[in-house]
Amino acid sequence: MPSRRLTNSDLEKIVDTSDAWITERSGIKERRISADNEHSSDMSMAAIKKALEMAGLRPEDIDLLIIGTVTPDYRLPSTSCIVQKKLGLVNAATMDVVAACAGFLHALATADAFIKAGRFRRIVVVGVEKLTSITDYTDRNTCVLFGDGAGAAVVEPTEDERGVLGTFMKSNGNYADLLWIPDGGSINPLGNKNNGNANVYIKMNGREVFKHAVREMEKACRNVLDRSGLTTDDVTLLVPHQANIRIEEALAKRLNIPVEKVFINIAKYGNTSSASVPIALDEAYREGKIKENDIVLMTAFGGGLTWASALVKW
Repeated sequence: MPSRRLTNSDLEKIVDTSDAWITERSGIKERRISADNEHSSDMSMAAIKKALEMAGLRPEDIDLLIIGTVTPDYRLPSTSCIVQKKLGLVNAATMDVVAACAGFLHALATADAFIKAGRFRRIVVVGVEKLTSITDYTDRNTCVLFGDGAGAAVVEPTEDERGVLGTFMKSNGNYADLLWIPDGGSINPLGNKNNGNANVYIKMNGREVFKHAVREMEKACRNVLDRSGLTTDDVTLLVPHQANIRIEEALAKRLNIPVEKVFINIAKYGNTSSASVPIALDEAYREGKIKENDIVLMTAFGGGLTWASALVKW
């Protein structure tokens, strides 16, 4: 996580809002903000180093790097190529995944499929965002939500009955304009715009996104549980995308999972998009809330619209 904190009190000085208003509607108290010279590749690299250390591996041991992000260092090349150079992943293929807040789980599902197919053995999956680079700090409905950060995991084969039990991914492009950035792609290139007129920031219909998010994440969770022969009663910990405390509470209620079995850290970090699930997963593990043989259910929902889930036996 970047070291700089942007609190609700700080935002009160920037935009017409209040700590009470933000807390009531989102559950967020502060978020981390990267420095001007701290980019998605830098945050990815820091997270990967920690993951490699935990796994007892070196950069040259990795044969595939998958990064989920909507805030790449450049439009070209991929951020994974930049990270490969910075970290010395000399034996790795690389690719970026663009699935908004579901990016990490899409990367994990891709890694799971590659490993089961025998194509790669050691894969690093990353969720990283510098959302402050695409946040409009004059829009009080969105600027209070987003923060920066990264999380990473090493994925490799296992011979026992643990690890990734199942994954699920789905999308619906019919609702793309509920959460999007209008300009900057090939339809509306920035070269055709005056700098002051470009819509290069996140636009969101929060009410509609909320409805879709709760419904589809519930379906995604039940899908991956059903296919694994488990139920919500078997879940030790639910690690949802940290988008909004109301979404997380509504999801837990629909799944009949008690709140004490849901890991929530949105108050400290806000919505970090594809980074939120791995950040929460790492924090839950380091706090001793995930132990050997626990069943961990992860789910996320984001722009696209995209959503995903993953079930892991630790």
